[in-house]
Amino acid sequence: MIEERHGILSPYSLLVLLVPIAALIFVLSFGNLLSLNYLHVLTGGTWTGIDLFMGIVMSRVMKGLDPQARTQVIKRLVPVMLFLMPALASVAITSGINLADRMGILTFGSPTIIAAVVIVIILSVQGFGIMMPTEIKVFLELRKKEPDRDKIIRWGMRNVKIAGSQGAFQVAVIFVMANLALGFV
Repeated sequence: MIEERHGILSPYSLLVLLVPIAALIFVLSFGNLLSLNYLHVLTGGTWTGIDLFMGIVMSRVMKGLDPQARTQVIKRLVPVMLFLMPALASVAITSGINLADRMGILTFGSPTIIAAVVIVIILSVQGFGIMMPTEIKVFLELRKKEPDRDKIIRWGMRNVKIAGSQGAFQVAVIFVMANLALGFV
């Protein structure tokens, strides 16, 4: 059983991690091309929407809050973002690669595929190399008996801004994917 201290971990945190992964395993094992496409669009769209919301809306909201309120919002966001976003990103990327492969368009001679790969690499470096480690730092700081509010706010705000950047890259990858869907490989 996971210890819930200061509301950081909850069964919901684990649920948001496991549902997308379970869906991917199910679709890859038993699904058809349509279900794989649906999973890819659903997880990719959710990932994009959350990043755009975080970058456009939450960054403005957070700037207007006092430090105590910012800390409380970040404390509530961390369990969800720490588990949900890596799950969504991993499932969207994995299902997208599998989808392109099954459709026969995963060729690295295609400028469109190369553009998609470059954007996905940028998103992965930002998400798994910057945002996720920062979420872990926030998580660990929040577990302390006396967390450093300034660190939590600084790290949380950085991730909110990076999420906005991710949203812009995801809009670019949607453009590339739309071209792939129309056959402009």
